[in-house]
Amino acid sequence: MYGLVNKAIEEMICKYHDEDTWEKIKQKAELEDIDFFVGMDAYSDDVTYRLVGAACEVLGMPAHEILKAFGEYWVTYTAEEGYGELLASAGNSLPQFIENLDNLHARVGLSFSQLRPPSFDCEHTSEKSLDLHYQSTRQGLAPMVMGLLHGLGKRFHTEVDVTQTSFRERGDAHDIFSIKYNHSHADDK
Repeated sequence: MYGLVNKAIEEMICKYHDEDTWEKIKQKAELEDIDFFVGMDAYSDDVTYRLVGAACEVLGMPAHEILKAFGEYWVTYTAEEGYGELLASAGNSLPQFIENLDNLHARVGLSFSQLRPPSFDCEHTSEKSLDLHYQSTRQGLAPMVMGLLHGLGKRFHTEVDVTQTSFRERGDAHDIFSIKYNHSHADDK
């Protein structure tokens, strides 16, 4: 994963806990020799997984809670780190943005040449609900997707209810999320 992800984990930990907690997490992850992460540099996925595992131990929280909180934080973090215009170009409503996730990742891939983005496929089930099919080469990140969806709900001032209905970790082909949303843009599909 790119350093931007690891930087965001650091920022989230420091914001909601403190720098000492971050240093403990880095030490537990055996990454204390890294002073800072370079956003545009590619790091082994193992670095990110080690940070999450260490955060679980130091904070006494399960991985799914940390990943969900991180997903929600990621939406705000990327907007503040200079990707706001890119995010805005992906849509002005939750369903429109979700529809454009693969296009958004393709545009990000122009700057991040080693990007291995997930794939998202939308299936609208009603005017106010959709099923999101999520496929990734990485394991265990479905809770982060749930957090991202909640973060996007906040971004678009849209009430969101997300339920995971298919689980890759339980043997299903991929993860599927059922999303119900309530927003005020009647012209969105």
